Amino acid sequence: MTPNLAPQALTGEPKIAFYLHSTSPTARLLCLVQSAMAREMASLELAIQLARQRLQPFEQKYGVTSAEFQAHYTAEDLSGGDEEYVQWAGEYQLWQKLVEKLTLLKGIYYHD
Repeated sequence: MTPNLAPQALTGEPKIAFYLHSTSPTARLLCLVQSAMAREMASLELAIQLARQRLQPFEQKYGVTSAEFQAHYTAEDLSGGDEEYVQWAGEYQLWQKLVEKLTLLKGIYYHD
């Protein structure tokens, strides 16, 4: 079994392959790996949804997206000052990292 990351033509990044060798039947091992990956992706999708819910009050209050906030705002621009800035920035960074991880996992495909 050979799980591979998405081809370079699709992602612009080098293709990476890794090989798993097992004494178990390949089909069972592949099923186990795919199942674990599916659970991790479901967990990430839930975490992303929850992070978005925590970002929405900030975005609604200030009428800007979190990306605009990160690019153009400072703590002095927010009525809540440093504490509110740190909360929003931290939550946005968490959301970005979760999306990045999910994107990487979704780019994996399997080849026997």
